[in-house]
This record gives sequence, C-alpha cells and structure tokens, in this order.
Amino acid sequence: MSVYEKLRERLDAHPTTAPKSEAIDKILHILFSPQEAEVAVNMNYKPKNAAVIAKSAGISEDMAIKHLESMANKGIIFSRRKDGNLSYGLVPLIPGVFEFPFMKVTTLPMHKELGKLWEEYHYEALGNSFSGNPTPTTRVVAVEKSIPSQDRIHPYDEVKYFINNANFIALADCACRISVGKCDKPLDVCLIFDSAGEFLVERGFARQITKEEGLKVLDKAEKAGLVHTSNNSADKANLICNCCPCCCTLLRGKTQLKHPHAIEPSRFAAFVKSDDCTECGICADERCPVKAITITDDVAFVNEAECIGCGLCVTGCPAEAVELVERKQVPSIPATLQDLAVKVLQEKGRLDAFMKIMQS
Repeated sequence: MSVYEKLRERLDAHPTTAPKSEAIDKILHILFSPQEAEVAVNMNYKPKNAAVIAKSAGISEDMAIKHLESMANKGIIFSRRKDGNLSYGLVPLIPGVFEFPFMKVTTLPMHKELGKLWEEYHYEALGNSFSGNPTPTTRVVAVEKSIPSQDRIHPYDEVKYFINNANFIALADCACRISVGKCDKPLDVCLIFDSAGEFLVERGFARQITKEEGLKVLDKAEKAGLVHTSNNSADKANLICNCCPCCCTLLRGKTQLKHPHAIEPSRFAAFVKSDDCTECGICADERCPVKAITITDDVAFVNEAECIGCGLCVTGCPAEAVELVERKQVPSIPATLQDLAVKVLQEKGRLDAFMKIMQS
C-alpha cells in the first residue's frame, strides 16, 4: 500500500471521510510531498509535539520540524502554540485539507488544478460520503433579524451568539467559491473561531477581526443572500460558513446531490401570510437557496419539507409577507461536538477505526 493510500485511509476514518477515488489520490500527491506524507501517516487529530511525531516516523526532530512546518504553512495540517510550545495535528478534508489551501493564494496554476480535482471528487465520491449519512455534521442558523423575538430561547439558534462568545475571530475567503467559481457572491465572509482561527491567522490564511466586524460580515452575507451554517452541535461554534447553493459543499449536498440529510435545517420554517403577499416572486426567484418556494394561485407557497429555515426569504420580502415559525417537529441537535462526532462515526461504521488512529 502506498503512503498516499495510508494517508487517505487515516483521513477517511474522520467523521467527514475521505473515500477512495482517483481524484483524491491526485489531490494528495499535489498537496503532500512523499516525505510529508510519510510524516503525516504518523499523526492523528490530536496535536503532538515534533519530538513525538519524529519518533513515530523514525526521523530526526529537525527533519520532522522541517516537514511539519511546510505542511502547516500549506494548511494541510494544523499547528497550535500553547505555553510557548508548538504541536501539530491532522486536519480532516472538511473543514481543512480542502478549504485551507484555497484561502491563502488563489491564482496559482496548482490551485486551478486542485479546483478541478475537488470538483471531480465531489461528484465521484466525497459529496455522497460527506452528505449521505442520517446525522448531518452541519446545520443552518437562521438570519438573526428573521427570528421572532419571542422565539429566541436557544442561544445556539442565534448566529450573533457565536460572535459574542468567541475568544478569537478570523475572517477568511470562502474556499468553495474560489474553487468552484460559479457565482459572484462575496468571498470574504468565512468566520473561524478560537484555536483554528488563531492558526489560520498565524499562517497567513486569514486575518483577525473584532466582534463588531464579525457582525458586519453577517449583515453583508445576509444582504448577498448567503446561508449561515455552522457545526451541528449545541455547545459552541467552530465556524460560520456563509454558503451559496451553486458552489458550497454543504448546500450542494442538498441542491445538487439531493441528499435529504445533507444539512440540518434550523428549527424554523418559512410561512407566507397570503393576504399580504404581492406575488413579486423575490422570495422564490432570488432569495430561497433550495427552491422551496413557488408562486401558486397568485401567492407564494413554501414547501416546509424542503425549507431549510435560513430566513433569507423573510428579510428579502418587500411586503413583509413571510415569517419564520417554529416547526412542529424540531430537528434534534447533538449536545456537544464530541457527541456529534461519535454519532456520525457510528452511523458510518468508522468509530473503531477513528479510535484506533487517535490512540496511535
């Protein structure tokens, strides 16, 4: 077995997966040198210092640091500085190996080739593997101003809560829109929090912003018709992606691959007040990212089963004829990121493989 196949298997054990295909083999060959891949297969998702990794890889610590720093600077592994000590860990394909390299430089021929390969991989294998399990790893968070004030009872339903409770906020360009390039929606709307954000800023993939600037990014995304998404757990947010349906991996699992559980909807669904509707069609034609709204019998109609509860139709309606209402069956949300990971790994039959890697 080649070192690249060993690396793919290690990445495939993660909840977001890395299924086998010709495209991922080419991608790993582009991103990792053979020597870097040899080091990476001796790592897991828990950061370790260079001395430990060097011993596992059977190389000198200086050589290990050389390869680890190279990979961290490319965004294909993670580094963390704590108490003056630097440690390194693997990152999954999503978010990580796919997104981070596109956040730094967008004009290299290598990146154009990577964009084509990731698109092939999306349709060949990754899209179905990432989006096809019963429990989504990501969820929709409704636009803040679209939620009725009396329904703001769960902090994890309020996107502003994520901003206000972050210790560190990084702003990066959207890797999906850079890679796929099918629309002209804003790029600089990807928010990453805390340790991951610190890593991206330190390595030149993002810039640090204030909470006030973060709130302005949310407004900018909403005006552009982008969907707020985050990790599908109630404890904290690692990031806020602002997604379009034509480029972004999260939404494309639903809009293109038609997986019903590609992304968890918010606990709300849109409802049209028929007496107020002027049949302008803005909600159906311009604001709904999943085509859940149609104009029927001179009024807009929402297919609740398809609605993801993003709230963009509410804020885009000039007649204020659309509102969000709580669903009769509210989607359950794992309490913590760890609970989410265990549930997804169990559904995918990868829990034992993941635990084995984490113990290595």
